[in-house]
Amino acid sequence: MKLLHIDSSLLGQNSASRELTADIVARWQDAIPALAVIHRDLDAHPLPHLDGAALARSDAGLAAVADRVMEEFLAADIVVIGAPMYNFSIPSTLKAWIDRIAVAGKTFRYTEKGPEGLAGGKKLIVASTRGGIHSGAPSDFVEPYLRFVFGFLGISDIEFVTAEGLAYSPEHRVQAMTAAHATIGQPLPLAA
Repeated sequence: MKLLHIDSSLLGQNSASRELTADIVARWQDAIPALAVIHRDLDAHPLPHLDGAALARSDAGLAAVADRVMEEFLAADIVVIGAPMYNFSIPSTLKAWIDRIAVAGKTFRYTEKGPEGLAGGKKLIVASTRGGIHSGAPSDFVEPYLRFVFGFLGISDIEFVTAEGLAYSPEHRVQAMTAAHATIGQPLPLAA
């Protein structure tokens, strides 16, 4: 079984989303000792944003990186993503990664009946962190976007671990992170 761990926060050791993804991954490793984990840090090693040259695959080096990113995603049974809210959305580095995995013919296709996701059968867990409180508000473009894009790719088993109001006060941050850690469920066997 394989787990792909994606971090996108640029705050390093001060990152709430990195703290949560580390906890999520550790729980899966405890539950499945033989679990193979691949960690991709999009701040330390950002992917270039998608442009015409990348789309045309005119640079062999960039094409090889895009292929590796796709292979990691397709091979994963579990995907854990740290998605902090930056300016009401996801970090641009996370969007660049999504642009490498949302590829027609690989993770989705169009049919006479409409689009069909090809990347189903995965478990997706998103650690979503925000300085303010946005869940269910018009200002939340993180959870609806990620639910839609991964649903479009065929993933229906999606879980969010959310910590909000982190910038309100140190006390509120501690309370929000404690509550978020408490919502991290024990890993359950994946449906076949």
